[in-house]
Amino acid sequence: MVQVSDVETAETVKYSAKPAGALRVASVNVNGIRAAYKKGMADWLVDRDVDVLNLQEVRAPDAIVRELIGEGWHVVHAEASAKGRAGVAVASRDEPVAVREHIGEVYFADAGRWVEADFQIGGETLTVASAYVNSGELGTQKQDDKYKFLEAMIVRLPQLKAASDHVLVTGDLNVCHTPRDIKNWKPNHNKRAGVMDEEIAYFDRFFGEEIGFKDVARELAGDVDGPYSWWSYRGQAFDNNAGWRIDYHMATPGLLAKAGNAVVDRAPSYDTRFSDHAPVVVDYQF
Repeated sequence: MVQVSDVETAETVKYSAKPAGALRVASVNVNGIRAAYKKGMADWLVDRDVDVLNLQEVRAPDAIVRELIGEGWHVVHAEASAKGRAGVAVASRDEPVAVREHIGEVYFADAGRWVEADFQIGGETLTVASAYVNSGELGTQKQDDKYKFLEAMIVRLPQLKAASDHVLVTGDLNVCHTPRDIKNWKPNHNKRAGVMDEEIAYFDRFFGEEIGFKDVARELAGDVDGPYSWWSYRGQAFDNNAGWRIDYHMATPGLLAKAGNAVVDRAPSYDTRFSDHAPVVVDYQF
């Protein structure tokens, strides 16, 4: 049974040992992989015993991504055509049996915002996707593109669900689904991209009966604030825990039943962060 205590932050607990037979999946927007590695990301990764590492906002050429992640990993990287922008990757200890490097909508074919990998685990197919939804900006093309990408997800998620035994979509989805997902709801709601009712309506569909995915961290945590995964570099947002929960694990129901030990690896202090996002790490017991 899922318990509230199953979701913890790295501030309050030491990293737990991975249970036998579990698949540990970590997802993080690195805000530039070269910068993240300079700030200590490699040390974090060594300690986490991760099997699948999903990255967003990689912002680096493929050769550099593979060099930084290092040996012992199979890397599927959807690089954005716009230099220094976006980019998503799935890095795994086991080699995937199939990969797809965009969401299926031609408009986003070279946007570096979606990548999929299929794995065989115990005779079942697990599809893992790393996603980076546009951050958006009200009244601009960026917001139009955000809605277009969310529409593409409305199409793609049911297709994945129909094709695989289990599906896990992780990443920086850039929307706070409920007031529990942002520290300062009232001053932001319907005034800022990421907290607009039009955006939230897509997530109602993702997690509702129509599409039927589950918000893993929320399901495990219950009706509590956060745990947040992004804090602005500006002001005292990190120190005051004025965060946003915009980094998700979205799972099909059968995979949610296998989920436990969900942790947001919030850095112990502002100066020890390797990104403005914290990794979201979940163990799936196969």
